[in-house]
Amino acid sequence: MTDVSLLRLYLLRAAYLMIALFLISGIWPSLIWPTAQWPHMSGVARALLAALGFVALLGLRYPLQMLPLLLFETVWKAIWLLAIGLPLWRAGRLDPANAQTFQDCAFGVVLMAIVLPWPYLWANYVKRPGDRWTRRQPAA
Repeated sequence: MTDVSLLRLYLLRAAYLMIALFLISGIWPSLIWPTAQWPHMSGVARALLAALGFVALLGLRYPLQMLPLLLFETVWKAIWLLAIGLPLWRAGRLDPANAQTFQDCAFGVVLMAIVLPWPYLWANYVKRPGDRWTRRQPAA
């Protein structure tokens, strides 16, 4: 198994803490004290982000076990940049709200590219055999 340095573990913990603080402080107040009724998917997105903020706190204790959460953060931001942000930018239709999201997502992707322990991810999520799909055969 690829070893992860103590510095990298602290960087991962800082990333989890940043996600948790941002989401808990930014999303939870609007859920506890709603000022308006949200459209369906806006409410779903807020609930998902609120849960993500609390689950990120587990990364403070288990930074390597919670790496899928950081991968999720990186992938959704990259998808938004490629599927929504870049086409808007190319068409010259990047309004202020989308421009801010573009900037936030780009920062998040770059930050995660620096923080994530890529050799560990490669060794444990790509090269390592996956869990079995069938029952174990009884010993003969």
